[in-house]
Amino acid sequence: MRVVKYTVAAVSLVLVLVTLAGAEERRPDALSFPPLKFTIAKPQKFTLDNGIKVYYRQDDELPLIAVTVCVGAGSIGVPNNKAGMADLLAAELRSGGAGQWDAAALDDELDAMAARLEVTASTYTTEFSMSLLQEDGARGMRVLAAMVQQPRFDARRFAIKKEQLLEEIRSRRDHSAALAQTIILRQLYAGHPLAKYARQSTVKSITLDDLRQRYDNYFVPANTRIVISGAISRSAARKLLNAQFGRWQRSGKVQQVPPLRREPTGGVYVVDRPIPQTTIMLAQLGIDKNNPDLYALQVMNYILGGGGFGSRLMNEVRSNRGLAYSVYSFFSIGRMLRGPFIAGCATKTASVAQVVAIMRSEMERMRREPVSAAELTQAKQSLINSFVFNFTNSHALATRIMEQEMYGYPADYLDKYRQRIQAVTVADVQRVARRYLDCDKQVLVLVGDRKALQPQLSELGGKVTEVNVDELL
Repeated sequence: MRVVKYTVAAVSLVLVLVTLAGAEERRPDALSFPPLKFTIAKPQKFTLDNGIKVYYRQDDELPLIAVTVCVGAGSIGVPNNKAGMADLLAAELRSGGAGQWDAAALDDELDAMAARLEVTASTYTTEFSMSLLQEDGARGMRVLAAMVQQPRFDARRFAIKKEQLLEEIRSRRDHSAALAQTIILRQLYAGHPLAKYARQSTVKSITLDDLRQRYDNYFVPANTRIVISGAISRSAARKLLNAQFGRWQRSGKVQQVPPLRREPTGGVYVVDRPIPQTTIMLAQLGIDKNNPDLYALQVMNYILGGGGFGSRLMNEVRSNRGLAYSVYSFFSIGRMLRGPFIAGCATKTASVAQVVAIMRSEMERMRREPVSAAELTQAKQSLINSFVFNFTNSHALATRIMEQEMYGYPADYLDKYRQRIQAVTVADVQRVARRYLDCDKQVLVLVGDRKALQPQLSELGGKVTEVNVDELL
């Protein structure tokens, strides 16, 4: 038996060696595959009796129906002294009861259908998102329609949500990244509604009547779009939506989005927090969706700091010097206004000046020297290959197309995205780096121990302003 045992072991070892030898000949980077075929199946569109645009996509893979109701009313339209109202209104629309259901009965009705329903506010919109079983489609649509058209505004639920938001604001002092981002928005968009942020004083001033008035002004059919997908035919979807939303008749206001009127200046802003690490963020205004440099900027940013371990910032700050666990950069492409460019990390306080110098040096190198052909190829291939993962399901794709039409994206944005990324050249990358990376104009925010930072502040350049953390709460 022992001889057989060793013989089997020897044979297994030979097989493993043969397998490894074969694997060596066929390394993953040497394998070839047919070209990726990816087509964008766009939703069909129709209009309800009252003019609401609907984006429809049939998907019978699962016995589910998904619905998104998007209303053009977000935080940008809230008065500065009522910042936080958009989030409180979204919470009240979700949990305050609607139509024939009070707050508790509404929760029970949704639970009985095992329906997932969320209401969220963003900069420009408030969205109701529902997913439920096909067999509960009519029942669920009645509930959703009541929430959109007949909210009950429960005072007790409002008080609870208000206190929860106040607690989130109070806890902001313990989240360095949140403090830094608040300062960045305040500086980049000074004097514009995008600069406002919820504070304890603004939230405390919000009343239930404020929510009712905002709802009455903006939650109207003319500001509403609907996406529906799943195991439901187009004719059934039209009939169901017309029955619940088609007779909705109300007039209201259109949310105004004022233009940006000033170019921000740089400076160093320090928030004193007694912690051993310092959060670093460098920021300046970037671009909006209509800028033709959008594609070259995405490639450039991938190489700079958006590509994870393949990026220059990660290689220099973490891999080569061990000064931070993570370092990143991104351009937030503005849907209606210019979004911010932000680069950041967290490092031990003694290394702050060194890390800032490295980050600025890498930005200047992007401006000064052409990137390599290998970097360009890797960035473009990664962006192109990851593009398909933006559309994890048919409803996400239909919603994305609805939003892009609402914000006025070019009709061929998704269709041509990969081709336009592929067309970016080395010269394009250097050109946009020179145009959109300007360290002299960047806002530098440091959240850390002010006393420990003091010896390094003179090395950072620019006027240093200390921000009291209570200003941000």
